[in-house]
Amino acid sequence: MNKRSISEELREIVIGSLLFLGLENVKNIPFSLDQPDDVSYGEFATNVALVVSKILKLSPRECAEKLVSYINNNKGEIISNLEIAGAGFINFFVTDKAKGIAIESVATQETKLDFLSGQTVLCEYTDPNPFKLFHIGHTVSNTVGESLSRIYEMAGAKVVRVCYQGDLGMHVATTMWGVEKMEDEIPKESATLREKVSFLGKAYAYGMKTLADKPKIKEEIQSINKHLFEGKEHEMYEKGKKWSLDYFKTVYEKLGTAFDYFIMESEVSEKGKKIVMENTPKVFEQSDGAYVYKGEKVGLHTRVFINGEGFPTYEAKELGNCERKKELVKNHDISVVVTAHEVDEYFKVVISALKEIDEDYANKLVHISHGMLRLPEGKMSSRTGNIIPAEDLIDEVKERIKDRLEKSDVVDKEKLANDIAVGAIKFSILRQAIGRDIIFDIDKSISFEGDSGPYLQYTHARIVQLLKKAEEENIKSKYINGLTEKSLERKLLIFRDVLEKTYQDMGPQHVVNYLLSLAHEFNSMYARQVIVDKNDPNSSHYVLLAQAVGSILKQGLNTLGIVAPEKM
Repeated sequence: MNKRSISEELREIVIGSLLFLGLENVKNIPFSLDQPDDVSYGEFATNVALVVSKILKLSPRECAEKLVSYINNNKGEIISNLEIAGAGFINFFVTDKAKGIAIESVATQETKLDFLSGQTVLCEYTDPNPFKLFHIGHTVSNTVGESLSRIYEMAGAKVVRVCYQGDLGMHVATTMWGVEKMEDEIPKESATLREKVSFLGKAYAYGMKTLADKPKIKEEIQSINKHLFEGKEHEMYEKGKKWSLDYFKTVYEKLGTAFDYFIMESEVSEKGKKIVMENTPKVFEQSDGAYVYKGEKVGLHTRVFINGEGFPTYEAKELGNCERKKELVKNHDISVVVTAHEVDEYFKVVISALKEIDEDYANKLVHISHGMLRLPEGKMSSRTGNIIPAEDLIDEVKERIKDRLEKSDVVDKEKLANDIAVGAIKFSILRQAIGRDIIFDIDKSISFEGDSGPYLQYTHARIVQLLKKAEEENIKSKYINGLTEKSLERKLLIFRDVLEKTYQDMGPQHVVNYLLSLAHEFNSMYARQVIVDKNDPNSSHYVLLAQAVGSILKQGLNTLGIVAPEKM
């Protein structure tokens, strides 16, 4: 496993040159080391001379000359040449030997980081509520959470995946009220899971509409809510809960997620209530029969943790959820919670209260919020019944993909179509910063030629087939000095750097953008150069480049939670 990138080696050399010039605290000097846009300017360039020129009281050009003089005498086997450009930028040209070692390494070894080696990260995400359909908003949470989980794993951590689900509360009681009123429409046991859960969603929507028209109905729903909180037997509740959870499992399988633990609100409700009661009046205070946290003291707002009827709210149950996670995964180092940004303010209050109860655990808690997925029609709403199930979206994309797979000789076209459809959706979600809303365009998402998930998957499948052909023709991959694929080779040198930035920013979009540029470079070479040719002595070099690109595509797509097919 490769531990250091060429850029890290160059950074160390630059730091050494700063020490030579008598500077102190050089590791804190914020100089950049990036790849210049123009290939003729070398593999890397730094602005270090511009940054330190004021400290040294020299012009940037004079400073660059002193740094280059030192580096030329200490460049080892990694730097073939240096040039000063413009006002004082220093361009680095990497030796063929160093490039060859780096490219052969990335082609044959998995690239992993060690930032979190030995640590355990608990990642909670998706969190669909039973008695409702798994909608496209949950797809965003699942996609973001799964990718973040894999980024933490790539950084060396052991990741435990958790799903927290609301099986108690007014939404459940509203559904049960609707079920009672729609008794004649309750699906038979022979109905599909989708039909059963769709009925629950319909019952919830009916309950919400009736509640809006007839506020007095609220008393009936509150009575059902109390009944469920007290744990009294309710046949339809148990049946509906099982329908929902069994249905969710089928969706997780399509999305490629496997959770280690499922936590239900019903199992943390009393824990949360107990925590609030034990920390009153130290953290919470009574107000009109309820227990509240006064967030104004820390610049937030007041939220109710136990309502006037004595029931714990979402906030109190969240405290119980934290306690349950501590029990399930003892001594974990980081606790990540992924939600939509609509609950940001609520979560700030919960974390503030938690800091006063258990500061150590609160400091481990990382809340990452994502934007909403929208279709051109606008934002969905489960309250009005205008909800877009995740399966509908996956199936719609999958049907369009199937048309393109008619001539494919892949045996399991159904699985391949699902993998491509899910990849298209995940790519669209992850291609921009996590906090931004997403407008999902189906036509753009399934393009095999444009900037899409299927484009990356197709490029990977193409490379796998090329490598199989190279193996059949007994062509071994090998770096050959002096060939002119500099643009592609430069991209291959920075994969580790991209992974580091992805981890530091918790930004999967960095992987997306890098994979796209890498695939464009490879396909450009593929269009003008025969990769596998047993009569061409340089074919070994092109096969190596293909192998490196294929390896990176597979690792990068895996980090995004996207399957890398071997055939399309």
